[in-house]
Amino acid sequence: MTGLCSLLAGLSLCHAQESLPPLIDGNAPQTYEELWAGYDPRKEPLETEILKEWEQEGVVMRVLRYRIGSFKGKRAMMAAIYGFPKGGTKLPALVQIHGGGQYAHSEAVMTNAQRGYATISLAWAGRINAPGYLVNEKEVKLFWEEKTSDPQYKVTTDWGNLDAYHAPVRNAKTSFQSLAPTEWTLDQVGSPRNNPWFLCTLGARRALTFLEQQPEVNPEKLGVYGHSMGGKLTVLTTAADSRVKASAPSCGGVSDRDAESPIFANTLGDDASLRRISCPIIFLSPANDTHGHINDLQKALGEIRSKEWRVTCSPHHQHQDTAPYQVAGLLWMDQWLKGSFKFPRTPEVSLKWKEGIPTFTVSPDGSTPPLSVDIFYTQHGQNEGEKDIAANTQSRFWRLAHAEKSGNAWSAELPLFDLQKPVWVYANILYPLAMPVSGAGYYYAPYTATDYHISSAMLMVTPAQLEAAGAKATLKPSLLIESFDKDWQKQWFTYDLSQWARKTLKLYDPVWQAPAGARLAIDIRSENPNQLVIGLDLHGTEIQLKGGSDWQEIILTPADFHNAAGVPLSSWEGIRELRLGSRETLTSRDGGIEKRLNLGDTWQGADPQFRNLRWVP
Repeated sequence: MTGLCSLLAGLSLCHAQESLPPLIDGNAPQTYEELWAGYDPRKEPLETEILKEWEQEGVVMRVLRYRIGSFKGKRAMMAAIYGFPKGGTKLPALVQIHGGGQYAHSEAVMTNAQRGYATISLAWAGRINAPGYLVNEKEVKLFWEEKTSDPQYKVTTDWGNLDAYHAPVRNAKTSFQSLAPTEWTLDQVGSPRNNPWFLCTLGARRALTFLEQQPEVNPEKLGVYGHSMGGKLTVLTTAADSRVKASAPSCGGVSDRDAESPIFANTLGDDASLRRISCPIIFLSPANDTHGHINDLQKALGEIRSKEWRVTCSPHHQHQDTAPYQVAGLLWMDQWLKGSFKFPRTPEVSLKWKEGIPTFTVSPDGSTPPLSVDIFYTQHGQNEGEKDIAANTQSRFWRLAHAEKSGNAWSAELPLFDLQKPVWVYANILYPLAMPVSGAGYYYAPYTATDYHISSAMLMVTPAQLEAAGAKATLKPSLLIESFDKDWQKQWFTYDLSQWARKTLKLYDPVWQAPAGARLAIDIRSENPNQLVIGLDLHGTEIQLKGGSDWQEIILTPADFHNAAGVPLSSWEGIRELRLGSRETLTSRDGGIEKRLNLGDTWQGADPQFRNLRWVP
């Protein structure tokens, strides 16, 4: 029989030995320990297949597949991109896990190799983006439908008799929140082993086995990182496998903790994994993210076992970030896998009261002088036990508190507007880098950072605590929305630091909401004639600028703003985001048909200057 298997290595007949043990008495795993009992990620051969190989700028690159395991009598194979610096030895190595709708991507592998890492980028959903080897949604379907004669057919991830694909899924009933049995699941009872989160985590653990078996890799220096769904998978993998020595989840892995099913909660809920993490971990968590909530991040910090942790939280950003925040994940790996970097400690924070006004104090690590210390707070959070509202999470405005330095500490008063709403407050510390660091971002666009942010833990004060402290509401509504004085950009945001365009969520804050009958006004100075685009949520308008040295006053009503279908804005009520830029594309759906409207043009000359964004009667 051994000889027969060697001849028929690719057939499922020779892989009938199941990777997971049978259920005991037909009962599904009820606990985290039961879920992983009897599974050894090193036990089975990898059976690695190289689908494409090339060299690029001194980096060896491969598109390959390795064996995940055998399930219901059929082999499952994970496609991935693997790369390492040519000639490298004893390299630290990374598992990179993409998010929903994303790809295994050569850019992540390439940029990491240029920094001295071996990296395997997993195509758990089947999609691959590598030179000469592109697998999109269409190719994934061609693969599982076995349409080998189609010219676009490419070999990719094969989940065999299971389904852990995503966007698209093979089985219409596949759900990352479901444990229910279907023809595409492993167990015929409700079981966490039926869930794609479990299967993808198992595949990531096999990736660690792949890395530790590569001759150029140091098996004692393995890390894992991922974004969005990949952030949750990073947390699941880190908890399940002690071979992970450093972890960096972004925008995921902290908030999936409210499942209706107790079995899901006990086995696949984020908190179930967080409580088992003991290796160094950094959470990259934009403060307005709707997938990894910043208040849940505070719970996560109390749940992990590891004493070595950091967080980096950009105000106003939602599910993506800029270089000074993204780079923190690379630096974390440098510290724990290469020993070439050392993070400052997490800043210490405290809150005191003076005449009903809270004062927040932050004390950063003084071993490296910071470039800036910023304190942000909001009253758009929800109290513990209240349901998160996605629109509020995504649109919450973080006020910048004026901080003053005294010794090695910075303190700022936090004027309040509404005593019936909680206060959330944290600090961001910006540190310089000795040399620029380049990497591939959350969506694989290249970036270079010259500095980096680390954040404090966030303090949360409930309305009951405000009342007990004798808090006073001292903020009043303001007609002046923005003066554009010093530091104004810290209360605005962008995902492209190379451009002058900016956005703000100030209009979501009741301090700056429009009075009845008001018009929106702003003064602008443009060196050359140009078109300025002002956007309000799904609406926008073009402003013709004359150019020159004089200030030009612009006054607008809601009717001046139109969506992509040409429908004017009816009122200022409910506006959340205001944008200033040179061009943008609006989208809207009209009768089930998506419409697009391009506004503005390429900006000419020096950046514009702004003055006094305001409401006028």
